[in-house]
Amino acid sequence: MSDVIGETSMGAALVCLGALVRLLGGRHCGMRRARLLLAGGGVVATGPPVWERVLAELRRRRGQGGAEWWALVAGLAVAVLGSSVIPVVAGAAGVPVLRRMRLARQARQARERRADAVIALCGALAGEVRAGRQPGEALLRAARDSGGLGDARAAVVASARFGGDVPGALAAAAGQPGAEGLLGLAACWRVAVDQGAGLAAGLDRLEGALRAERDQRADLRAQLSGARATAVLLAALPALGLLLGTAMGADPLRVLLHSGAGLACLTAGAVLEAAGLWWAARIVRRAEAA
Repeated sequence: MSDVIGETSMGAALVCLGALVRLLGGRHCGMRRARLLLAGGGVVATGPPVWERVLAELRRRRGQGGAEWWALVAGLAVAVLGSSVIPVVAGAAGVPVLRRMRLARQARQARERRADAVIALCGALAGEVRAGRQPGEALLRAARDSGGLGDARAAVVASARFGGDVPGALAAAAGQPGAEGLLGLAACWRVAVDQGAGLAAGLDRLEGALRAERDQRADLRAQLSGARATAVLLAALPALGLLLGTAMGADPLRVLLHSGAGLACLTAGAVLEAAGLWWAARIVRRAEAA
């Protein structure tokens, strides 16, 4: 009975591997084969083995932001070693979770880049005003070499060029993630135009405040890096335990995947592992938000 289950699990893993090969490389290989048939008179090279093409495609997608598919590859490998389809299901379930984490990390990096661009915009605008240019012309020159305005650059530049509501356009541009500093720029612009205050001095103070806030966030992130590293280390301990058990000859995969007690322990451990990671991430997010 166990042999039948093992063969069924192995077959399911191979089916999943074939689906992954079809998903990642089937379409491209078919298009390449058609082009070669049309151009070379029907002679088609066999190319590298399937597994090499799969690994090459995964490496390419990792460079383009598809590293989460390695979870499915890891699940397939464990499924083959443990003769069970459960790791494949777990790996497939981990793909959207890892994709969400990757997209969140990319969004955070985009916010940080835009915040840096806003600081650079304030410094460049202050320099242009000190050079004797009018605020509208100074903003046009500063925005030309800076990405701080983001997608609202055209609206802000049009307002500055044609005498529109520049503070309103800057306030609207501040709604983009990471561009909150443009609210301070809009306030400085409004005070300078309406009350005749020095725009350069206000921009210097705004730039200093934004830099101090950025440095504070960087310092907080550095202090929380130890907590993140500890959480990652604790999350990796079960995998280390499996490796040690395999090295000692205990065959932990068969115990976990082919016995009732092992499946219960595996389920409980997975739930506790997920809860611990979620709780640690929640603590870090609350600390960063504070």
